[in-house]
Amino acid sequence: MQINSRRFSSIEQVTGQYLGSKSKVQESQNQDVSFLDILNRTADEIKNQDGEELKFSKHAGERLADRDIILTNEQLARLEDGAHKAGAKGIKESLVLMDGMAFIINTKSNTVITAMNQSGAEENIYTNIDGAVII
Repeated sequence: MQINSRRFSSIEQVTGQYLGSKSKVQESQNQDVSFLDILNRTADEIKNQDGEELKFSKHAGERLADRDIILTNEQLARLEDGAHKAGAKGIKESLVLMDGMAFIINTKSNTVITAMNQSGAEENIYTNIDGAVII
């Protein structure tokens, strides 16, 4: 192993030299970008990765209407939280049980596939899921 005797003033310089990429700190040093700009950009990147708003498929929308299921903002937030928790555990097709309702959610696309009242589900059998979240 060869030890390079050059001195680096920061870990970003080492990272940039050996990995061939610039860090956000280096970018800010070169462009007079404020800390707030970097913070906001990073927050937006994080939100885009895992804070994507829950979507409803056409089928799920029809089932909500057919079964007279109306979600409050609080219930929608809890449903999104359940979907994110399922995705964080590696569940791809999740059953989310909440307030007497059942939702099948594809966590990769963050999409509700179908929705039903648990009391209306025949025999309460759910197929093609690989995990469940009970809220």
